[in-house]
Amino acid sequence: MTSASQREASSFRDPSGTVFYQDGLVYRQVNSSFEAQYSHFMDCGLYSELIGSSYLVTHEEAAIPVSADRGDGFLVIKPLAIPMISFPYEWCFGQMKDAALLTLKIHRMALDHDMILKDASAYNVQFLNGSPVFIDTLSFDFYKEGMPWVAYGQFCRHFLAPLFLMAHKDVRLSQLLRVYMDGIPLDLASCLLGREGGAGALQHIHLHAKAVTKYGEAGQGGTAKSKQINISRFQHTALIDTLIRLVEKIEPKGAVTEWGDYYKRTNYSDESAGFKRDIVSRFLGKCNASIVWDFGANDGTYSRLALQNENSFVVAFDIDPNAVSRNYADVKKSGEAMLPLLLDLTNPSPAIGFANKERPSIDGRQRPGCILSLALIHHLALSNNVPLTLLAEWYAGLCEYLIIEFVPKEDSQVQVLLATRDDVFPGYNREGFEEAFGGYFNEVESEDIEGTCRRIYLWKKKQ
Repeated sequence: MTSASQREASSFRDPSGTVFYQDGLVYRQVNSSFEAQYSHFMDCGLYSELIGSSYLVTHEEAAIPVSADRGDGFLVIKPLAIPMISFPYEWCFGQMKDAALLTLKIHRMALDHDMILKDASAYNVQFLNGSPVFIDTLSFDFYKEGMPWVAYGQFCRHFLAPLFLMAHKDVRLSQLLRVYMDGIPLDLASCLLGREGGAGALQHIHLHAKAVTKYGEAGQGGTAKSKQINISRFQHTALIDTLIRLVEKIEPKGAVTEWGDYYKRTNYSDESAGFKRDIVSRFLGKCNASIVWDFGANDGTYSRLALQNENSFVVAFDIDPNAVSRNYADVKKSGEAMLPLLLDLTNPSPAIGFANKERPSIDGRQRPGCILSLALIHHLALSNNVPLTLLAEWYAGLCEYLIIEFVPKEDSQVQVLLATRDDVFPGYNREGFEEAFGGYFNEVESEDIEGTCRRIYLWKKKQ
């Protein structure tokens, strides 16, 4: 018996089809209104070319009937599932740049097949083994001679504005995308950029923002007369090529962040670090989890230990943009089954969009079998005043296994944290930690890291 399907909450925005879930798998119903475009996309060679370039997720036609509940459909397809869906405000600069270049290159290839990308949303790009991949098969429409790129404004809001702000002002400004889900408004980006960004910012941010204010995104605003823009195919292609070169040149200014060089200034000796790796590796083997989350992963040094388990997938979270960038660069080279993402554990990615359902919170997208939480708890409990009981409850709501490192007050790193504040944490000790986490987990094993006062625990959630 086939279970009932569940519609993807954000799919209402797409008139071309509906994403839905059934029996734990993702499907997409293609609407009859998009049949001509879809058929041309599949028959003209564009789909095959994109798949051959690893630019687009593969799909197969599914033996599932169309449903009137999902619209006037003519076909159901089953796309390749992405292990973990991520959102632009969780990407480092390199991920944002690679996603922008992928979008432009796909549009450029589409033009050669008399098609265009009608959407340039950053949410259409995901990451798989260190490479960006386009997931929206129904974003391709027919090219019409003289027609400008309808998604140009969206591309500027979703990609160019964040890239310019991250490169020329502060990498943390990508967090504006949590507030502006359809991209950073160009007038705001123009105001924040000031004179930075050169000719590229002048054309695509500052002058573009003025044009939007005067005419509106579609060419008309207020009581102004409609302004129809026509460009030749040559001009259209030249614009995309210019944008590709522009994005390729955008690079962030040197930025120093709090944890970017963590492993260069750790208080571990090489011998103690080796003991720690051995303990973590052994504990991971006992969990044998296919999906592992690493909180406070930094550059992914310990995250990679989880990849020893066959068919494992790791999401490496860190609050530091530079650390995530370094990890992403390494994953790009290796093609590892790892996804580096930005995440502030004291303010994790919320559910946003219409009815707070379009873009799920971080824990609403995936559930790991195991969480790594190394050299982190003192930052959460002491720097951010999160009680140990709340931390234990939160972790227990996320995973079955937890590998966590307890860092006591005697540790030199904790002494640094407490040097500039009163110690108002009488319950922060090994006994208090074990009592708090013991309320939600059973201790499987624990071991001291030789040469340190730290201890690593392997917990299993109570049933």
